[in-house]
Amino acid sequence: MAAFLASKASMAGLSAKPVHRARVASARAAPARPASRRGALQVSAKKTEGGPIVAIAGVTGAVGQEFLTVLSQRDFPYGEMKMLSSARSAGKKFEWEGETYTIEELTEESLEGVDIALFSAGGDISKQYGSVCMEKGVIMVDNSSAFRMTEGVPLVIPEVNPEAMAHVRWGKGKGQKGAIIANPNCSTIIALMAITPIHKKATVKRMVVSTYQAASGAGAAAMAELETQMREVLEGKPPTTTIFGRQYAFNLFSHNSGVDLATGYNEEELKLVKETAKIWNTKDVAITATCVRVPTMRAHAESINLELVDELSEADATEILSKAPGITVVDDRVKNDFPTPLGVEHKDNVHVGRIRQDISQKGQRGIELFVCGDQIRKGAAQNAVQIAEALL
Repeated sequence: MAAFLASKASMAGLSAKPVHRARVASARAAPARPASRRGALQVSAKKTEGGPIVAIAGVTGAVGQEFLTVLSQRDFPYGEMKMLSSARSAGKKFEWEGETYTIEELTEESLEGVDIALFSAGGDISKQYGSVCMEKGVIMVDNSSAFRMTEGVPLVIPEVNPEAMAHVRWGKGKGQKGAIIANPNCSTIIALMAITPIHKKATVKRMVVSTYQAASGAGAAAMAELETQMREVLEGKPPTTTIFGRQYAFNLFSHNSGVDLATGYNEEELKLVKETAKIWNTKDVAITATCVRVPTMRAHAESINLELVDELSEADATEILSKAPGITVVDDRVKNDFPTPLGVEHKDNVHVGRIRQDISQKGQRGIELFVCGDQIRKGAAQNAVQIAEALL
């Protein structure tokens, strides 16, 4: 792994989206508190004496801003906070937690003394600074795909496989060993939050996943372009197509990631397949996926079909999911009320509904689910902050 981490990727430039102060402030109106936190630090939404020095790399992007919102809402105890971004954003100021922060350029020097670094600056940047973090004793929690499939790097969903990162802990400054923990892909996180409780009970043999993925997965610029296109199309104007090269408003299309010409699967679909196998630590589950980009703003939806080794009734599946951490069951057949992307925006939990027996399979060895989760939140920033909490 050392050789892999040592390789330097060219600097592609960090996101330089404007900081949305109002967004951070408004989100604090409905705080979500964790039930418990490891370690003896005093929980506080403000600076905590003796707390870790935390850096946000890519702070001006959509996920970087959500890092700040989630850190506030979950009362993450930090000693100092550093806001890092590209040279273009360096020097800009904004307020967070009652203090005025000046954004610093992400450099090797700016990571000096940092204990935990939350990265959402793109894969090339993560590759460039992975070895730097290791050398400087920084624990990097990386939201990109740079290290997800790297051997020896834990790929973690705290509710699913916390044991994968049990050997990594914050060591209070000097003597702490650097480490990298990878955040899974958003569609993988949302799917496995729902499927894992069932897998633990009845063992998934095969899963078929169809995703309906929001603009946020492609970044703040894609969200802005979707909003712009909606106005343009309704006004009869040609839509701006800078991000996807096609009309996105009132349309949907195969996920915009690259397609493997030999198999026909795109990168997003293959991520779900490979990451699930690593997180579950098994090669015994057959997985296929079809990923589609739909014109919703920030929450992904997924239709999931499971073939199980053991029989599991619809009622038992519902009970299991209703007790699972991080899950809210939304399943009212009488009112035709089931999970929706709008229903999960800015919410911690993944919503699961349409829980039903697969009538195409014999006995009770097939379960159907419909799942929605906020891509920016649980699919990215919240999962990373939960990983950081587990380090304390």
